[in-house]
Amino acid sequence: MGNDHTNIDLSPLNGVLAQYPPERASLLPILHEAQAKYGGRLPEAVLITISHHLRVPLADVQGVVEFYTLFYAGPVGRRVVRVCTDPPCLIAGAEEMLDAVCRQVGNIQPGQTSADGAVTVERVTCLGLCDQAPGALVDQQAFGCIRANQVVALLEAAATPSALQVTGDPRVLTRHIGMLPPTDLDAHRNAGAFAALNKALTTMTPDQVIEQVKGAGLVGRGGAAFPTGSKWQFTRAAQGEPKYVVCNADESEPGTFKDRVLMEGDPFRVLEGIMLAGYAIGAQKGYLFIRGEYPQAARLLEEAIATLRAAGLLGHHTLGTDFSFDIELRRGAGAYICGEETALFEAIEGKRGFPRLKPPFPTTHGLFNQPTAINNVETLAIVPDIVLNGGAWLRQWGTEKSVGVKLFCLSGHVQRPGVVEVPFGVTVRELVERYGGGFVGTPQAILMGGAAGGFLTPDQLDTPLTFEDLQKLGAPVGSGVVMVFNETVDMRQILRSLAHFFAHESCGKCYPCQLGTQRQMEILDRVAMGQARPTDFDALQDIGWTMTDASICGLGQTAASAVLGALKLWPDLLKAVATDAQQ
Repeated sequence: MGNDHTNIDLSPLNGVLAQYPPERASLLPILHEAQAKYGGRLPEAVLITISHHLRVPLADVQGVVEFYTLFYAGPVGRRVVRVCTDPPCLIAGAEEMLDAVCRQVGNIQPGQTSADGAVTVERVTCLGLCDQAPGALVDQQAFGCIRANQVVALLEAAATPSALQVTGDPRVLTRHIGMLPPTDLDAHRNAGAFAALNKALTTMTPDQVIEQVKGAGLVGRGGAAFPTGSKWQFTRAAQGEPKYVVCNADESEPGTFKDRVLMEGDPFRVLEGIMLAGYAIGAQKGYLFIRGEYPQAARLLEEAIATLRAAGLLGHHTLGTDFSFDIELRRGAGAYICGEETALFEAIEGKRGFPRLKPPFPTTHGLFNQPTAINNVETLAIVPDIVLNGGAWLRQWGTEKSVGVKLFCLSGHVQRPGVVEVPFGVTVRELVERYGGGFVGTPQAILMGGAAGGFLTPDQLDTPLTFEDLQKLGAPVGSGVVMVFNETVDMRQILRSLAHFFAHESCGKCYPCQLGTQRQMEILDRVAMGQARPTDFDALQDIGWTMTDASICGLGQTAASAVLGALKLWPDLLKAVATDAQQ
């Protein structure tokens, strides 16, 4: 970092610092606000002042800034255009759109700033706009379905803003989306919002709430599928005060966008779920950690939280009871690893998002080393209905092992991509043909579960979408991704894109993941360019299984899942290229 501490007016920063307690946990919110005050960057003088105020070593502050991709220490354009090139956007023309943006602003390359300093253009990983591919984020506004001939409109922020695309049957989690104004509390209360909270606080003990959730068979909807009621029970029983509830809204998996739709369409539902979790485990404080690439969702949640405080639903003595609870929104700053629960804790605490070794587990040693229940957005959003209707209510849908309804993220070569809410057990074919309007072209492969998932082939389209049925085929439910590729797609390019995603997002804490993701990317780069070597097939398997067995967190443990699955399904995918390359 350069010596830019002269001629910096620090008075705007002093106003920011005055809003936060002088503790390390304030670091990320302060950095966000300071960067907005100083033209989209964080000059060294600003970082020094923040360091002194929080009594955090300057090297630590600089390390945090360098770790998160949405913070800038050096020069950056007055506007930043981020273009996603992950698989759903890639097959929708993202590279052509990115090239057009770079030409329009002055014939620059991705990662560069125009000569007049007006615009920085970046190639980025998933923006959660997979249903509106290709997607772009221009400063704090998301745009979808952008084509190369719409670049001028994009740069002038006059392109089509991102929209909410939801369908399914029954509409349980999503029934108010598109029907009620997202932050109109009266409209939502008239439609039943916070009736479950009132029921819990006035007629149920915390243990009874937990038993309802356990009876429903609810498991985590973020990918891990851990029983929610058991997690709450462990946290409530753990020694130590205070206890915390954390909502993980850092969905960054390519192909995943369901949580964005829930937060933008019905923020009160998510917040009520957090409050019920807080009551159940005995917490007085909750954090909602949302990825930095979701500015619209963050704005709506902030407005909803402020509305609840003003109405007496958040804060002291909620609904006139002895229950006091508040929620703080924390914005991430561009790091997929923070979707891992312990890395998310580190981010809230004002650190780089490095995963912690387990055990101990969050239920006993979580946020601030205190007992913590951390749940996904979709998981918490169904809790109000469970509490209101009873645990047996959720079991009317799905199967014995896959209970209830699920949000699936349909993207790629389908007529109508978007969030689809259906019971577990609907087949892949029915999901696409009934709710997605059918396939575009002839399907070649379907990526299930996201970048860390597995592939299905066209002869497996009648597979029921359940944990048990997909597991038999080596494909997870994961975060609900159903990404379709037709026969026009070169699957080697898709594997290359996934490899770049993981290499970019590895935090570097553990050697197997840090090195493995880089080697995996290098091999798949060669393969995609027709330069594969005879040893690459075996090397990819060795690297993949090493990462799976030896990485310390879920990122490294699943970074090769899709690649290993592809090699098993299509063993000639690399061998044919290797043979051609030798001739």
